[in-house]
Amino acid sequence: MAARANWKGFLRVGEVGCQVALYTAASTSDRIAFHTLNRKTGHRLRRVFVDSDTGKPVDRDDQVKGYEIASGDYVVLDPDEVAAAVPDSDKTLSVSAFIGCDDIDDLYFDKPYYLLPSGKGAAEAFALIREGMRGKKVAALAQTVLFRRVRTVLIRAHDAGLIATTLNFDYEVRDPDEVFADIPDLRIKGEMLDLAQHIIKTKRGTFDPKDFDDRYEAALADLVKAKMEGRTIQPRREAKPEAAGDLMAALRESAGMATRKPARRSSASAKPRGGGRKTPARGSGSKKAG
Repeated sequence: MAARANWKGFLRVGEVGCQVALYTAASTSDRIAFHTLNRKTGHRLRRVFVDSDTGKPVDRDDQVKGYEIASGDYVVLDPDEVAAAVPDSDKTLSVSAFIGCDDIDDLYFDKPYYLLPSGKGAAEAFALIREGMRGKKVAALAQTVLFRRVRTVLIRAHDAGLIATTLNFDYEVRDPDEVFADIPDLRIKGEMLDLAQHIIKTKRGTFDPKDFDDRYEAALADLVKAKMEGRTIQPRREAKPEAAGDLMAALRESAGMATRKPARRSSASAKPRGGGRKTPARGSGSKKAG
């Protein structure tokens, strides 16, 4: 694999183990990125930390971490003290339990990584763990130190390898009951519910990531290309919000539209925009790949 590993260590299930490596599965590195420039000179700008009271720049050696305990009152931590808080690591993804693949709410999913065998002699034990999990249709829960924190990882069989998804901590996930508390408790029934279910049924489909374009990314690519070619950029007209209509009428109209066959796009209109930027091919993912 050409990409650089984010982490290398061991995957261990009881007394069975092998060397493994983690690789980024989802990245934003291919997005268009901008630099901040001086409009007058065209030179790049750099960020400088200044004292909030004096406005003077602060040397790097004088910059320390601080935790605010009251307004303007901080507990100061030196770099060595912060480093001492990082837990020790034996570089081992130690499996603590196997669970059903759908037993975790995806609210807890953080970032997905590809998990591959690494080093000589790792392939056989890796394949044994992968096929054992696939055969039993289970995922593994494991913990290790990743990026300075002890992280819980959900590991699942995926094609020829494994997907390791870091999980959010419980304190990081907001309680949905608190968020949804103000939603009125309405009971929808009768023709209105029947129409809604009919629309859902007629629009059932499958997920293919190639069907969904990043329109903002494509628009940025078009904008950069237009500027390079010296073309005039036309300001976009803001769409006027439409007044809320009759819900039942909207449902009936939608139900009628859902039964019609969509018009086929011409080959010209089906071409992706984006100033010639090539979209990398992506493999198919599992139901919850993170």
